[in-house]
Amino acid sequence: MKTRSLYWLTLFTLILAVALAAPKRAAADDDDPPGRVARLSVTNGQVSFSPAGTDDWVSAVANRPITTGDKLWTDKDARAELHVDSAAFRLAGETGFSFLNLNDQTIQVRITEGTVSIRVRRLGDGENIEVDTPNLALSILRPGRYRINVNEAGDTTIVSVRDGEGEVTGGGSSYTVHPGEQGSFSGTDTLDADIEGLADADDFDNWCNERDLHEDHAVARRYVSDDVIGYEDLDENGGWRPVPDYGTVWFPHVTIVGWAPYRYGHWAYISPWGWTWVDDASWGFAPFHYGRWLFVAGAWGWVPAPPRVVGVAYVRPVYAPALVAWVGGPHFGVGVGIGVGGFAAGVNVGWFPLGPREVFVPSYAVSRAYVNRVNISNTTVNQTAVNNYYNATVVNRNVNVNNVRYVNQGVPGAVTATSPRAFTSAQPVSRNLVAVDQREVASAPVGISAPSVGPPKQAVMGAGTATNVRPPAALASRPVVAKTAPPPPPPSFEKQQAAIQANHGQPISMAQARQIQPARTAATVAPVKIAPPSTPATPRVNAVQGQNNPNRPSNAAGAQANPAGKPANTRAYSDRPPASRPTTVENPELEQKHQQELEQLHQKQDQERQQLEQQQYQAQQKLQQQNAEASKQQELNQQHQQQLEQLAQKHNEEKQKLNQKQQAEHAKAASSSKPKNEDKPHH
Repeated sequence: MKTRSLYWLTLFTLILAVALAAPKRAAADDDDPPGRVARLSVTNGQVSFSPAGTDDWVSAVANRPITTGDKLWTDKDARAELHVDSAAFRLAGETGFSFLNLNDQTIQVRITEGTVSIRVRRLGDGENIEVDTPNLALSILRPGRYRINVNEAGDTTIVSVRDGEGEVTGGGSSYTVHPGEQGSFSGTDTLDADIEGLADADDFDNWCNERDLHEDHAVARRYVSDDVIGYEDLDENGGWRPVPDYGTVWFPHVTIVGWAPYRYGHWAYISPWGWTWVDDASWGFAPFHYGRWLFVAGAWGWVPAPPRVVGVAYVRPVYAPALVAWVGGPHFGVGVGIGVGGFAAGVNVGWFPLGPREVFVPSYAVSRAYVNRVNISNTTVNQTAVNNYYNATVVNRNVNVNNVRYVNQGVPGAVTATSPRAFTSAQPVSRNLVAVDQREVASAPVGISAPSVGPPKQAVMGAGTATNVRPPAALASRPVVAKTAPPPPPPSFEKQQAAIQANHGQPISMAQARQIQPARTAATVAPVKIAPPSTPATPRVNAVQGQNNPNRPSNAAGAQANPAGKPANTRAYSDRPPASRPTTVENPELEQKHQQELEQLHQKQDQERQQLEQQQYQAQQKLQQQNAEASKQQELNQQHQQQLEQLAQKHNEEKQKLNQKQQAEHAKAASSSKPKNEDKPHH
C-alpha cells in the first residue's frame, strides 16, 4: 500500500511539473480574441441553442456566453434576451437568430424569421451594428430602439425605429428610416418600400420596455462600468457596501452556508477562450467574468470593474472566461496536472477566485497588449506585476507561480475541486465536489493556466439537454443579405477538437482557427448574399399612423402592415403576460419617489443581512476555536441556513408589499389623470 501511495505521489508530481512547464505562445495584436461576448440573460419558454461548428441543438442555458457562429431559436410564445455591452437584443417567439460576427468593433446578426427588438444605448467610435435578414441589411446609425420583423416566407422585413436612425440596403437601393417611422420592405431582387408611422405597442413591446426600465434604474451603474455585461441584475440580488482600500463592493444575497464563487455552475468549452465558467445564479455573469472577489468579515464580496470617470482614461472592460487561479498538488489528490491525452487517472482539478490586484494571465494565446487590457480594465493592478507575469509565463514559457501569495488561497472554503469527468462534461460542480484539506490547499502549488485537455463534445454543448425544438429545416439554409462581408463560418467541432489535441490540449489561437476554417465555396457562403451597390431611393409614404391605419393588422408582433400586398407573417404573438408597471414615465415625481423607496428598502435589507452574516461568522469562528465536533458544526450550518432562508423570505415579502403599494399609487395617479368626460356615458 505504501509503495502504491509513493507511486501516485511521484506520478502527480511529474504530471504537475509537465503541465506547469507546458509551452505558451505570444500572439500578435490582431490575433487576440474579442474583448466582448453576448450574454444570454433571459430565457422564457422553450429556447434552443446550437454552438458554432455544430449542427446539434440543446436547451438554452442562461448566462451562457454567446459569440460568432452561435445560433438561437425561440419556440412559439417563448422569449429570449441577450446583451452585448450597451446593446440589448430581445427575441419574440418563433425567431431564428445567430451572430455572423461579434468582435470589438462589429456586431453582425442574422435573422431568418421572427421578431427582434434592439436597444442601443451607446455607439462607440467606429462601432458597426448590422442586422441581416433574407431581403435586406439594416445598419444602425445612432443609439435608439429598433424592431425588426421577418415574415414566415422570408420575403418581407418590417423595420420600426422608435428612437435613433437606420439605413436599409437591398435590391440595389438604400432607404433611411427615421425616428417614429416604420418601413415595410418586400421583395428580394428589388425592394418595394413603404414608410408609415409606428404601430401601436403590443405585449412584446411592453415586455421590452420593462426590461429597459430594469437597466435604466440600476443603482449598480454608480459603482460599475455600464459596459460590464450583467450589471443590471446586481441590485436585486445583493447590496453595495464601502470597504476600506477597495471602494464600494457588492455582496451577493445567498442562502447557501459555505457559498463560494465559482462553485455553483459548470465549465463549458467556448472557443477561442477555452474552459469557461457558466454560473447558475440569475445574477451570475458580471461577477464571474469581470472584476475580482474578496472575503470580508465572513462574506464574499465582488470588487467591480470601475465605471467611467470624466477626464480619466477609460478602457472598456475586457471579458474573461473565468478569473481564477488553478491549484494542485499530490498531497490531497487535487492537481492541475493534465497529460497530453487528457487527465491522468485519479487527478482532480481545483481552483479559487482571483483577488483584487492579482494578475490574470489567459490560458489562450494573446498579445502583451491584451494581457494589459484584460487586467487594467477589470481591477487596480500594478503594471510591473502584469509585465512580470507576461514575461515569465508567455515569453519564457513558464507557468509556475513563484513567490506570489494569493489572498483567497488561504480563505477557508475558497478552493473548489471536482473530478475530471464532471469538469469536462459540463456537469454541475456543486453536485460533484471533491473534498480538500484546507491546510494542504493553503500551501499547494498554483498554476495560472486552465487544464490542458481537449474538450469532448459535451463540453462544447454545455449543460443544456438535447432537444427537438429547433428551427424548421428551411431556415437553416435560408440566405440573408449582408452589407458587410462576415468572416467565414467557424471550423467544425471535429476540426477544432483535432487541432486542440495537436496543440497539447491548449486552446488554438485565432490564426490557427482561420487555417482550418472551411474554404470559401458556394456551400459555405450560401447563408449570406452580399448586397449589390446601392443608390439612395425614396419610399412610398403612408401618412396614416397607429391604430387608425386600415392596412395594419391589430397584432403588430405577428402580421404587419403590408400595403404592397406581399405575404406577411401570419403568426400571432398574443399570449403574453401583462406589463406589471407602466412602460412610460407619465409621472416623473412619482417614479422618482418609488425609486427612492426601493433604494431605501434595499439599504435596510442589506444592513439586516450584514448583521446576520457577521453574527454567523463570529459563531463559526468561536466554534472553530473550540475544536467542535463535526455534528455540532453541521447543526450550526443548518441553523445558519434556516436564518438565511428566513431573512430572504422576509425580504421578498417586504418587496412584494412595496411593489403592491407602488402599483396602487400608479393606478390611482393614472385614474386621477383621466379626463372627466371619459367616465360619462356617451349618448
